[in-house]
Order: sequence, then structure tokens, then C-alpha cells
Amino acid sequence: MSATLCLVGGTFDCFHAGHQALLEAALSCDSVEVWVTSDAIASEKDPRIKSQSERQKDISDWAGDRSLSTHSLEDSWGPAPTRGDVTHIVCTPETLENCDQINQMRIEGGLTPLEIVEVPHVLAEDGESISSSRIRQGSINREGVLWIRESDLERAVHLPTSLDSELKEPMGTLYPGPEDTPEVAIQAAVEAIPPSSPCLIAVGDVTVNALLETGWVPDLGVVDGQTKRTPWDGEIDMTSFVGHLSCENPAGQLTPDLFESTDLALDFTFSEQGGPV
Repeated sequence: MSATLCLVGGTFDCFHAGHQALLEAALSCDSVEVWVTSDAIASEKDPRIKSQSERQKDISDWAGDRSLSTHSLEDSWGPAPTRGDVTHIVCTPETLENCDQINQMRIEGGLTPLEIVEVPHVLAEDGESISSSRIRQGSINREGVLWIRESDLERAVHLPTSLDSELKEPMGTLYPGPEDTPEVAIQAAVEAIPPSSPCLIAVGDVTVNALLETGWVPDLGVVDGQTKRTPWDGEIDMTSFVGHLSCENPAGQLTPDLFESTDLALDFTFSEQGGPV
């Protein structure tokens, strides 16, 4: 029996369970070539998409020593219409029509049509498809688990006291600076934000004020008139913000009011008539 070679094409950002299902189906063939959308094409789709090298590495790390290689996809079709050594192509329901077009191109070029393997979407726990866009939006993780469930919007979430010391430790990259001039650290942090970053959220009166002092208006600022849980004697120029919302959220809790207000604020911020909130 002749060896089988399967082609798969896509962006493969936020490599997730749906991608894995697609590639597992492809790996039923003897070998697999994964054609990953180039940076030039991917950045036009969404500037938040990771670099091609990162996306290819995610695939290679997952595949391990299995017979799978990654390549750069520079156009809509890749090599599928013209390669005589390819036998299969894998797709999702949305890209099935593209595969039909590829086979038509192959027939017109005197090649045998590819066997199309259609793989259904993997569903998240809310019954919707797992997708890179939903992951980038912060709705789900790579396994399809919701970050915020409907039940979270019905009652306050209380943070256990056992996590107090852990949550007081800074997370991510720490930008040091004098405590009496927080603008120093803020400026360094802002300069490190990628130009493609879609949203800047500032939490805390000192942080919001320091951003404004350095000429940056966050898309969303969260303030409560306190710092380190004591009254803050500074003053924030609220005229920098187009909209204002109030909510109730006691210390050590995440309330439905906070979730709803944050959702409303972000919707307004990125609406046509919106702005910083």
C-alpha cells in the first residue's frame, strides 16, 4: 500500500483542544504536513496573534516525535492544489468548501482529488465551539473551560484567607521604582507593552493616577479612593474618562456587580461612540 500524506492548514493561534483534534485526525495518515499561516497574513486577521515561530513551536512541542512537520503558509491554498504526493487533507466544517475548491483545481491540473477528512469542532463547556478568538477574548481557556460561568454572576465569590499571602506576591514582570514617584515604574511598564496590545486596564488609584501623569489614559480604570486599604489623599483627573460607572465590591470578594460593570465598561470603551471608562 502506498504511503499516505495529509495536509493541514491554519493559523493555529492559542493552540487548543480543537487544534489537537484536527491534528490527531491527520495523524491517521503515515505523515502530516502542517502549513501555518505566515505573520504577514495572520497580523491582518488580528494583531494579537502570536508569531509564526511561536505557533509552529506549539505544534511541534505537542506532536513530539510523531511524523509531523510544520511549514509556512503564504497564501490561501498552500501546496494542496499542485502536489502530486499528497493523498489527504483535513478540514473543519467551515473550511470544507475550500477543500472542495482545492480538489477542483487538482482535477483541472490533472491530479487525483484528495480524500477530505472533515473534523467536527470540539465544544467548550458552554456548548459553543472552542476557538482561538474566544481564547483571545478571555472567554475560555485552551481546553474550553469558561473563565466566568453564569453561576459566578449570581453570587459573590469570596477569596479564601488561605490565599492572602500568595495573592500579595507580585505576579508577572515587576517594574521597580520609588514609592513616592510611581510614575517611574509606570513609564517602564507602559514602554514594555506591545503596540498590538488591544486593551490597557489599570487597577488602583495610584496606578491610574500615575498612568495619567505620564500621559497614558487606560481603556478601563478601576479606583476606590484607597491605597493599601487606607484612604488615598490624592486626586484623579476624571475628565480624562468619557464614561463613569459605580459598583459595589467589598475587599476579598468578586461580586456580580463588578463583573457586570466591567463588561459594560469594556463594551462601551470599544464601541464607536465610546472611550475610556
